[in-house]
Amino acid sequence: MDLGLEGRVALVMGASRGIGRGIAAALAREGARVAIASRSAEKLGEAAAEIGERAVPFVADAADVDRLAALPGEVEAALGPVEIVVANTGGPPMGGAFDHDQDEWEHAYRSLVLAPKVLAEAVVPGMRERGWGRIVNVGSTSTEEPIPYLNLSNAHRMAAVGYLKTLSREVAGDGITVNTVATGKFATERLADNAGSLEQAEAHARTEVPAGRLGQPEEYGDLVAFLCSERAAYVTGTVIPIDGGMLRST
Repeated sequence: MDLGLEGRVALVMGASRGIGRGIAAALAREGARVAIASRSAEKLGEAAAEIGERAVPFVADAADVDRLAALPGEVEAALGPVEIVVANTGGPPMGGAFDHDQDEWEHAYRSLVLAPKVLAEAVVPGMRERGWGRIVNVGSTSTEEPIPYLNLSNAHRMAAVGYLKTLSREVAGDGITVNTVATGKFATERLADNAGSLEQAEAHARTEVPAGRLGQPEEYGDLVAFLCSERAAYVTGTVIPIDGGMLRST
C-alpha cells in the first residue's frame, strides 16, 4: 500500500529511542525525510545511523517551549517545510495524587500540554497555506482509563487531548488531521525502568495484556505512519488505542 509519504517532511519528538525511534523509522521507510529530535545528541546520532540517511538529528528538550517554538523553522531550513509533526513529548514520573510538588506539575504541563500546543502553533500556518498536514500526539490509555500511580500522566494527557480535539475541528477543513494514539504497554526503556526490568514487564504482560505480550515500537510506528498518510485523510479528532486489547472501555 502506497501511503503517499514519499518526500514529506516529518518532525518526530523523542525519537532517539523507544516509540519515537520506531515512529521515525516507519516514516523514513515510507519515504519521508525525518527530523528526529531529543535531548541527547549522542543517542540521536545512534538513532540516525540506525534509521539511515533520511533521518536528520536536532537536539531539543520537549520541556523547553522556547526551543520548540524555534525548532520547526530550523527543520524547514534544513529539509523543507514541516508537513508532519509527531508530539512524543515525554513521560512524567510515577506517583499518586499528592506525591508531586508544584515544580513537577509545571514540568509535566510544559512537556505534555504546552509542547504539543507550541509545535502546532509553529506548523499549522504553513500547513494551512499548503492545504495538507498531519499532527499526531503520542498519548496514553490513561486518557480513557486513569492508571494508578501515574497521576501526572493521567491529568496532563487528558488536558492535551482536550486541546488537540479542539484544534482538530478548527483545521479539518484545511486538509490537516490531528489525532492522539493511546499507548498501552510497549517494550521500551521507560517501561523497563518502571517495571524493574524488561523481563519483568514482559512477564506481567503475559497475564495483564489480552494479546499476551508487550507491543513493539515498530508496530507503533506502523500505526502512526498510516495516520500520517494520504489514506487516513478522513481520520481526525480521534483517540486511537494501541494496547493489545487492554482497555475495557469502548
